[in-house]
Amino acid sequence: MADDDTKFRDVAQAAARAFDLVPTGPDEPRPGRGVAQRLETDPDTVERDLIKLVLTIVELLRQLMERTALHRVDQGDLREDQEERIGMTLMILQDRMAELCERYDLTMEDLNLDLGPLGSLLPRDSG
Repeated sequence: MADDDTKFRDVAQAAARAFDLVPTGPDEPRPGRGVAQRLETDPDTVERDLIKLVLTIVELLRQLMERTALHRVDQGDLREDQEERIGMTLMILQDRMAELCERYDLTMEDLNLDLGPLGSLLPRDSG
């Protein structure tokens, strides 16, 4: 019987955490730091929120490409001209990301989604 109580309690806690992802209403307070952010569904900010989501995905892919390129350089898989071309492409992409963030009044930290117990989506800068 105690195992059943534990299972029900675990399910109830999981359900409660899932409801934390439900969009906030206009009169609900916004969560503070350290609490997983809820999705805001304000019609006035839909475009900016969509841009934020797209830029987050692009930044995640950019970082993955950068890590892959660095790994290939470390392994010696690339010729010198390929290394230069990849490096230049990644620098240009990073510059374009900065321009788009500035245009939509976003910071790179804004793109780093909080995944709750999993941590942040993107690695935090160590510097």
